[in-house]
Amino acid sequence: MSFQLPKLDYSYDALEPHIDARTMEIHHSKHHQGYTNNLNGAIEGTDLEGKTIENILINLDMDNKAVRNNGGGFYNHSLFWSIMNPDNKGRLSGALKDAIEAKFKTFDAFKDEFSKAAKTQFGSGWAWLCAHEDGSVSVCSTPNQDNPLMPGAGCGGTPILGLDVWEHAYYLNYQNRRPDYVEAFFNVINWNEVERRYAVATK
Repeated sequence: MSFQLPKLDYSYDALEPHIDARTMEIHHSKHHQGYTNNLNGAIEGTDLEGKTIENILINLDMDNKAVRNNGGGFYNHSLFWSIMNPDNKGRLSGALKDAIEAKFKTFDAFKDEFSKAAKTQFGSGWAWLCAHEDGSVSVCSTPNQDNPLMPGAGCGGTPILGLDVWEHAYYLNYQNRRPDYVEAFFNVINWNEVERRYAVATK
């Protein structure tokens, strides 16, 4: 079965003013659809066909650029849409809050570290909060469409929060002001979903 572009749980204009409707529409229906189509083409007729995207990425041959770029693009954007919502649902709590405070001392210190990873990623890429099997968390960035599931990429572990810092994710609204976009992102994080992903990654 081929991969399908995931549907959003909210409308393209739902994240305004933090992320504008036109950017969302192009990002989801053009960029993510392109990664989806290209990933399906890259795995068709290979032993990767029928596997989950997580299995493909964890066992990825990093020299396979078509699967690396498009598989990463498919997975990264699927996560990105799911950890945002217009209501900023939930507040950081429970085991994830404890893990973040154990690593970074305070939420503000975590926010600073995550924001720094996003703002200083040279060129296109992503910033990540990752969960590890022992319950700890870490922050890192990766270039292009790489992510920490891939061999040797980023901080390892399972991504539970990701921020796209490719220019197509913010340029229509923020132009060259990536720091403003990074700050705005914290207004639309669905912490309930991030906490759910943490629980799955550490069980």
